[in-house]
Amino acid sequence: MKRKTAVSTLNHKPNVEELDRRKFVKMVSAAGLVAAHAPHTQITKVTAQTPSPSPTPGPTASPTPAPLRVTKDMLRGAEQLFGLEFSDAEREMAMRNANTNLERYETLRKVEIPLDTEPASLFRPALPGRTFNVRPLKFRFHKVELPKFNSVEELAFATVPQLAELIRTRRVSPLDLTRMYIARLKRFGPKLNCTVTLTEDLALEQATQAEAEIRRGKYRGPLHGIAWGAKDLFATKGIRTTWGAEPYRDQVIDYDATVIERLAAAGAVLVAKLSMGALAQGGRWFGGVTRNPWQVSEDRIGSSGSSAGPASATAAGLIGFSIGTETLGSIITPSSRCGVVGLRPTYGRVSRHGAMALSWTMDKVGPICRGVEDCAAALNAIYGPDQKDLTVGDVPFNWMPSRPLRKMKIGYLKTEFDQQQDAERKAIYQAALEDLRAAGADLQPIELPGFSTAALRIILVAEAAAAFDDLTRNGGIKQLSGQEPGDWPNTFRSSRFIPAVEYIRAQRARSLLMQQMDELMSNWDVFVSPAPGSASLVITNLTGHPAVCLPCGFPKGLPQSLMFTGRLYDEGAPLRVALAFERKTKWHTMHPKMDS
Repeated sequence: MKRKTAVSTLNHKPNVEELDRRKFVKMVSAAGLVAAHAPHTQITKVTAQTPSPSPTPGPTASPTPAPLRVTKDMLRGAEQLFGLEFSDAEREMAMRNANTNLERYETLRKVEIPLDTEPASLFRPALPGRTFNVRPLKFRFHKVELPKFNSVEELAFATVPQLAELIRTRRVSPLDLTRMYIARLKRFGPKLNCTVTLTEDLALEQATQAEAEIRRGKYRGPLHGIAWGAKDLFATKGIRTTWGAEPYRDQVIDYDATVIERLAAAGAVLVAKLSMGALAQGGRWFGGVTRNPWQVSEDRIGSSGSSAGPASATAAGLIGFSIGTETLGSIITPSSRCGVVGLRPTYGRVSRHGAMALSWTMDKVGPICRGVEDCAAALNAIYGPDQKDLTVGDVPFNWMPSRPLRKMKIGYLKTEFDQQQDAERKAIYQAALEDLRAAGADLQPIELPGFSTAALRIILVAEAAAAFDDLTRNGGIKQLSGQEPGDWPNTFRSSRFIPAVEYIRAQRARSLLMQQMDELMSNWDVFVSPAPGSASLVITNLTGHPAVCLPCGFPKGLPQSLMFTGRLYDEGAPLRVALAFERKTKWHTMHPKMDS
């Protein structure tokens, strides 16, 4: 049944030529008041009518006014929350509008809004007047060093460039590779608690197709025949998409997300839907905590961040690569914790169509891999407009793995490196900076804008509360296992007290931060910072800048990472510097030992 909406009536334009302008304005105003004070009536067309004769005056009974539900005492309490103080006369005047607004809220709540409906407003990270006239280049890898192996099992930790060359030259079968990763997912997935749904039937079908195509000489590119895993917030037609949360554990969406479609078109093989923090918070989902393969027994350590499953499975060699999402650190943090390479692209670089929305102006989609060029290959396959997510910019992604570092302007957050409290971690970072210099980077100290971002967090929590407002109202939020003060249920409830005026003010302040970051980045191609504890992580998630992290050491047996941040729509620059560091060091060759 087709839902009725008020769109057509709101767009209705009476024939003004038939009406006296002053009478028309009065008529519309009167109709507006009637609609405002009739909370459950539909908006109807306003049409010109011949006025009826005035009734004969006579005694009539005055109707008893309906009691106002929002009182002056309520307004007085709200003023304290919002940092305001009105006079009693001002409250008296405001009270009528407050009650009218309450009725409007109730009317809005009765509108059925599908979960994948975006607000009628868009966030764009580029400032007005900024253009990105980049000529597209053909994607290519740097020189690939192939691993020696006696069995496919020995390729579990191979990188995408290595696997791609082995598949292209038919030294490895996509079907054999897929079966190997499925076996590892069955063997180690339960131990790491990183798999929600094993998509075995689909994977074997896609791998068989890839093998047949390659045999016929139809090679789709570097991801053809390579097994991958999706964070379980991407819609997969006919396959569960649980969002890691109890209320959605049996949810099946009837279409594929754009990322799913594009990787299928690239010939990649989807082997699993991977765990994520419930509704994209932390590492705990309805199946428990996702484990860190570097210290599986420690529940306290975990994989961290809502892209916990993709990071854990990639680090453990259960898949070739994975795709996650980030709103405020959910790619960078788990990638850093698990010792893999995580790329958070520019906001609006990859379509979010079919991905669970948490914060419409902050959500980003990106790859989690075992190598820097893996991330470049994955991004190359999934970026670009799809006419469904209107925030996606049409800017080419250029990967230049041979770009000389000496010609790049590279800064580093010297203060953040110098102020490391742990001596071992500080020494590892200092050694990493020296490795970068030895690779050809001319590192210059820089400082971030002196802008306090703490207040801007209301943007995320207000949008998240709006995204799941129906779940909060129907009580479904109580089903989530996390019910502590810092968990979503409490955040969603408390965010109901964020005024729209304050949210919009935060977005305006965000524009000032974007201007300051634009000024800073006009002088630098890339800057380097610790990961994930850098203040730049929050700043750049708000401004939309891209970043990539990769391991730089293993204090106490756990990974430690560097982060490289670049200009808007220029993921190639931070990836290039990260590649230089990767090739200068050995950390990417270290993998967790998965016991049987």
